[in-house]
Amino acid sequence: MKQILVVDDDPHLRDVVVYTLRREGHAVTAVDDGRAALTLLLGPNARPFDLVVLDILMPEVDGLEVCRRLRASPGVTVPVVFLSSRDEEIDKVLGLEMGGDDYVTKPFSPRELAARVKAVLRRFDAAHARASNPPTEPTPALRVGAIALDPARHEVRCHDVEVKLTVTEFGLLAALMEGPGLVLSRGQLMERAYAYDNLITERTIDTHVKRVRKKFRDAGHDPIETVHGVGYKVRA
Repeated sequence: MKQILVVDDDPHLRDVVVYTLRREGHAVTAVDDGRAALTLLLGPNARPFDLVVLDILMPEVDGLEVCRRLRASPGVTVPVVFLSSRDEEIDKVLGLEMGGDDYVTKPFSPRELAARVKAVLRRFDAAHARASNPPTEPTPALRVGAIALDPARHEVRCHDVEVKLTVTEFGLLAALMEGPGLVLSRGQLMERAYAYDNLITERTIDTHVKRVRKKFRDAGHDPIETVHGVGYKVRA
């Protein structure tokens, strides 16, 4: 059973989401605004959640701002699935660039929402299991130039300074670093980094690559190179 926080100011839709997730066997807490969500997630009496289903368009504190504060908080790695009534590509990209792990457009079927939540939780659990229960023969750490990636510790360092990546971003970088200098197409990245998640799209890959590159640029380095018309590679 997973602890899931649902944040949406539409009472009818909130009830649909809560019902859908409880039917999947999850324990669900629901609030109707971003301020209440931040209190539960980051306040002095913060509660641990396994995932947040977060509406974007809310008054006062919207979903993007909630996600921004979560990603700016050290040690907070809870995955986020955005909900939005806006189907514009730019809105989807912005939500993912803010640190969201997936994006569901309203109206949606309960089956679609349940599948996307399941995929994100599976991705997060797989990474957590690798970090918490390293194998008898640990997966070797990867190093390419100034970048060191340790799968067992779920840790990435650049010039010996830690770079915080989400579970999704970590998987993508690990796939690229396994073959330094080799170009991987978006399709190959989908297969290698997200083999268990058939809901990932090529545009989602682009967005996550952009976010990884920004984090490394902030650390003074950009390890990923775009090969136009083909895909991406890590500079050897």
